[in-house]
Amino acid sequence: MPFSSLASPSATIAVLQRHGLATRKRLGQHFLIDDNVVGRILELAALTGEERVLEVGPGIGTLTCALAARTRSVVAIERDEALAPALREIEQTWPNVRVVYADAVQVAAEMLADVSGALPDVMVANLPYSVAATVVLRFFSEVESLESVTVMVQAEVADRMAAAPGTRSYGAYTVKLHLHARPAGRFAVPRACFLPPPRVDSAVIRLDRVRAWSADDVAIGCAAAEAAFSQRRKTVRNAIAGWLGTPPDAVVEALVAEGLDPLARAETFPPEAFVRMGRTLRLHGLLP
Repeated sequence: MPFSSLASPSATIAVLQRHGLATRKRLGQHFLIDDNVVGRILELAALTGEERVLEVGPGIGTLTCALAARTRSVVAIERDEALAPALREIEQTWPNVRVVYADAVQVAAEMLADVSGALPDVMVANLPYSVAATVVLRFFSEVESLESVTVMVQAEVADRMAAAPGTRSYGAYTVKLHLHARPAGRFAVPRACFLPPPRVDSAVIRLDRVRAWSADDVAIGCAAAEAAFSQRRKTVRNAIAGWLGTPPDAVVEALVAEGLDPLARAETFPPEAFVRMGRTLRLHGLLP
């Protein structure tokens, strides 16, 4: 029994032809055609059947129907209204599916509610690669009910999402994301698993919510990371001073007061250090 009846080249081509559809490169559309990958996504997401799922970029509904059969509800956000005929078939087959035609980067959080009016607690998606990093951080930041995210992204983006301090991929984005969630699993997906094959490598990554800090701490930690990574090759003293337009000595005083080395570079600090950094910069009047 397949996980998704649409996860094959023949089934995907049949849907596209039936509705006169074609992939749109500008929207980064690459349809998943490997049912084994669908199964691995479901396994990594560790679904229990009670989840309210948010999906972004459902395409023709390949992953959507697999999720609908195994969860309480699915809200799918699709930007391309040309896919509506194919997705209408999914909604007619699965009454627990609701499709919203909107840009996931801009859609209002209240539009993510399912047919019962409840907001999602997990996100599972084959994301449009051009907006993947933005969408994941945005929904963790704005949808408090979201507990985990399992998404297909460009391998390079997955590297940034999972990066450890001191590595090349670790940066301001990683810090901001890790103040909301931490990586909990990953696997690679070959290019041949898509129609058409993308020109980049792909990976599925799971991120689980962490609730170690208050919303204010997360906000101030993100602000500190933005400043500290603004000039990556410089010390945090000089990068923060340049970003804030503040004398370096004032930054040094603030960092030393919190036991942080002002001569270190930003990539050497773990995410939690940026919360401390933000707090002391605010205490010394350098951040609002």
